[in-house]
Amino acid sequence: MGRDEPIRRNAAPVAPPAEIPDKLYFRIGEVARLCQVPAYVLRFWENEFPQLRPNKGGTGQRLYRRRDVEMALRVRSLLKEEGYTIPGARAVLKAEFKQKDPQLSLISGTALDRKALRGIRDELAALAAMLTRPVGAASRREKQQPIPSLRAQRRAASAPAERPTIPFEGQE
Repeated sequence: MGRDEPIRRNAAPVAPPAEIPDKLYFRIGEVARLCQVPAYVLRFWENEFPQLRPNKGGTGQRLYRRRDVEMALRVRSLLKEEGYTIPGARAVLKAEFKQKDPQLSLISGTALDRKALRGIRDELAALAAMLTRPVGAASRREKQQPIPSLRAQRRAASAPAERPTIPFEGQE
């Protein structure tokens, strides 16, 4: 029997864990209840499995996120239900983590993808340049087009408008 294989072939069925509530953070007691293991077992798993790393709050209390709870449930499943040893479960989790697709798979895409990405990058650079410019500063385009002065606008508004002539019956 290899090191990464399950010890028990026919493991006794374990009650399925409860559904994970929709929360941002879970305390260690809640996670222990969901995983049906004591809290000290979760603390031990943190030392044994690098994938299981909950955040610690300002008071030092462990705060598990949903993915941490899912990882703890996966560890429990490997150890209790599938019968893996701790090194075997660690190897399985490591292999599962390596099998996931890389996040940046777009970069190695076709020429069209690269062209589109360059266009997006150029647009973002232009936006960043616009946002870093001081509020009162005008762009080159704005400087090229003359803006009518306030006096010219007032003169145009006060100039008498030509009235259309209406012919009378006798004048045509």
